[in-house]
Amino acid sequence: MSIIIFLAVLFVLVLVHEWGHYITAKLTGMRVDEFGIGFPPKLFGIKKGETEYTINALPLGGFVKIYGEDSDAANDSGDFARSFTGRSKWAQALVLVAGVSMNVIFAWILFSGAFMWGIDRAVDEVGASESARLIITEVLADGPAGAAKVPPGVTITAVSRNEETLTPLTPSAFSEFVSRDTSVPVQIAYTKDDDLFLTTIIPEKGVIEANPDRPAVGVALALVDTVQYGFFTALKEGLVHTYESTIAISVGIFDLIYDAAVGTADFTQVAGPVGIVGLVGEASAHGFSALLMFTAFISLNLAVINLLPFPALDGGRLLFVGIEAVTRRPMPVRATQIMNTVGFFILIALMVVVTWNDIAKLI
Repeated sequence: MSIIIFLAVLFVLVLVHEWGHYITAKLTGMRVDEFGIGFPPKLFGIKKGETEYTINALPLGGFVKIYGEDSDAANDSGDFARSFTGRSKWAQALVLVAGVSMNVIFAWILFSGAFMWGIDRAVDEVGASESARLIITEVLADGPAGAAKVPPGVTITAVSRNEETLTPLTPSAFSEFVSRDTSVPVQIAYTKDDDLFLTTIIPEKGVIEANPDRPAVGVALALVDTVQYGFFTALKEGLVHTYESTIAISVGIFDLIYDAAVGTADFTQVAGPVGIVGLVGEASAHGFSALLMFTAFISLNLAVINLLPFPALDGGRLLFVGIEAVTRRPMPVRATQIMNTVGFFILIALMVVVTWNDIAKLI
């Protein structure tokens, strides 16, 4: 099921990105010869008007083939005015940026949809509803809970000691409950992936560095509730989340590029297709809004990566257009074709390396 969801997410994101190129090219008067999902070899296609819509064998992306974009054939045709090179540099740049822009706009829509559907957020104990859940956000590795192998991210469903049961389940009540005695163990029931677990932990002193005399089990807690927003509030929150996420993703990617340049990059922390399949499965297991949020993050990642000034990416093509605008003469077609081809194979090689790391993690 995770693979099916991943392919569906990839299909939608590619469709959105390429539709941005496609519709902008049409609006600026360019001739679009092919709208492709996946990379060749072609499996099948349908031609409507002057554009052929194709499904291709390699489901790693998609493309829009605009007349005259990758060759000088348009120079020998009476249709030169409708070619990519025959339009203004502003029109060319607009077409190249349109795909990235659509990914950002789509992420905003997805974030907003998630906020309207309802997302899990930490809430104050006073304003929490009855459906709020007590979540373990962090576990101290050398604390009692760490020794008991309690994982972070689980939901506490019950806490008891002898015949006494803790109610209500809040961070402050939990802290007070476990700090009463270091001689009597505490039973904690929690759920993980819909499975129920029960563990027994004896609180210890010295766990809290700031308060070593207070008994504790070594966990950080948060009260989490599902919060829904109205339409306009969701749009605002979605826009803020899109902006903040784009900044965070950009910083992360540029840090990775810098680390790679100085030879300190850790590519084992980068997820490829196999890793993303697992992440999609985890997101979908947490509900529809979590899947929307995750898809939005992937969409923003695609946007930022595509803007990098690297051949075969939109950013690389945009760089070529900028060079032509400054020099006021076209770049050699053969040179741009070679650079784009080399860039494409480098990207494929990186994808293979990352995928290998994904597989190695599973072995």
